[in-house]
Amino acid sequence: MSEFPPHFVFGVATSAYQIEGAVEEDGRGPSIWDVFSHTPGKTARAQTGDVACDHYHRYVGDVQLMKDLGVQSYRFSISWPRVRPEGVGRVNEAGLDFYDRLIEALLEAGIEPMATLYHWDLPQALQNRGGWTNRDTAKAFAEYADVVFARFGGRVSRYITVNEPWCSAVLGHAFGIHAPGLQDFGATVAAAHHLLLGHGMAVEAFRGRNMTAEIGITNILTDVLPASARAEDTEAAARMDVFLNRWFLDPVFQASYPEEIGALGVDSVVQPGDLERISTPLDFVGVNYYQRQYVAANQEDPLLRAALLPPSGERTASGWGVEPDGLVRVLQRVTSGYTKLPIYVTESGAAFADVLEGGAIYDDKRTAYLERHLQAVLAASVAGVDVRGYYVWSLLDNFEWAEGYDKRFGLVYVDYETQARTLKESALWYQRVIGTRTLHREG
Repeated sequence: MSEFPPHFVFGVATSAYQIEGAVEEDGRGPSIWDVFSHTPGKTARAQTGDVACDHYHRYVGDVQLMKDLGVQSYRFSISWPRVRPEGVGRVNEAGLDFYDRLIEALLEAGIEPMATLYHWDLPQALQNRGGWTNRDTAKAFAEYADVVFARFGGRVSRYITVNEPWCSAVLGHAFGIHAPGLQDFGATVAAAHHLLLGHGMAVEAFRGRNMTAEIGITNILTDVLPASARAEDTEAAARMDVFLNRWFLDPVFQASYPEEIGALGVDSVVQPGDLERISTPLDFVGVNYYQRQYVAANQEDPLLRAALLPPSGERTASGWGVEPDGLVRVLQRVTSGYTKLPIYVTESGAAFADVLEGGAIYDDKRTAYLERHLQAVLAASVAGVDVRGYYVWSLLDNFEWAEGYDKRFGLVYVDYETQARTLKESALWYQRVIGTRTLHREG
C-alpha cells in the first residue's frame, strides 16, 4: 500500500521563537529563550533567535511557499510573550493582530491552521516568579490560552496545548541545556506536573467556549528497546520508558502517574483534582518522533540505573539513528495502550549537512528519510492506527535551540545573511507526494 486516504493531511511545522525574529517589535516581551540564548555559553556560537528566519515580516512569502508546495496544513506556534508580554494581565493587541494576519493568509491560501499554544517560549516575567515550578504558571497559561481561543475561535482547525512537555521539563530543568537552564531534579518534577496541569486547565477553558475546533497535546515519544535479552537490560529499558514516555502519557490518558514517578517526589506537588484536570478528554493526539533508544543497565546511574547507547546504523547530522519502524511501534503503542483518538504525527524530520550548489540543494538523504517515515505511517494505518496526518519538521531551516543555526531541518533552505529561501529537492519530492497522494521516487 502506497496511497494515502483522502482525509489524510500533509503538513509542515515550525515554532515561533525558531522562525519569527522581531523579538522587540510591536510590544512583544522577552521570553526565557531570549534570556537563555543571550547567556554566554548556552547556544552554539552564541547564536540567538533575534532575527531567525524573519518570518514576522516575511510570513506572506512563506505562506505562498506552502501554497506552491500544496501543503494542506501549517502547524505554527503562538508566542505567549507576544500576546501577553508579562505572562498575565495586559493583552498585546499588536501581537494578536500578527497571528490574525497569518491565519487569514493561510485560510486564503486554502491551508488549514494548526496552532500550538506553548512551544517553550515562556514569558521571562513568569520565570522571574518561578516559571513552571510555580503552580500559578499553569493558571496563567490557561488564561493566555483562553485569550487565544476568544480571538481566533474556529478559524484555527486544531489547537495543541503544550509541545513536548518532556523537553521543557527535563532538558530545561534537569539537564540545563534548554531554557531556563536549571539543573535541579526537584524543579523538574514540579515543572513537569505544572506543564501538564496547565494543559488540562487550557483544555477546560477550550471546552467552556463550545468551539468547532479541536484540541490535543503533543508528546515526543521514542521506541525504547533493551540492548540485549538480559533481564537487567530489559528492566533498565522499562525504567527508561517510564522516564521518556509514560511520565507524560499516563497522567493525560490514565489520570495517574507511574509508581516510579511518584517515588521521585511528584506527590508533593499534586493537589486534589489535578489528575482529573490533566486527563480532561481530548479530540486528538499529537506525536513527535525522531529516534529509537537502546538501553543497557548501568548501576552507576543514580536515577534510572540505565544508560542510552549510541545508534549503530545510519545517523542524521544530529547524531540520531534513522529507524522508521520505531514510529510504527510508537503509534501502535499509543493506540493499543492509551487511546483510540485520531493521531497526527506533528513532527518528523531530520537534519543533514545541506549545501547550496548552483542554486539547488540535493538532499537525497532527507527525501529518503521522509519517504521511509511516511511508509511507516502507512504501515501503522494498515495495522489499525487512526493516523490522520504527517507534519514535516520543518518548513524552514531555523534556530534549533541550543544548536543555534548549525542543524538544518528545513524543506526550504534559508540563507541567514540574505533571508533568501530556496526549495530543497526534498521539498519538490514532498510536493509530488502531496499532489499524487502516493509515495514514489524518480530517477
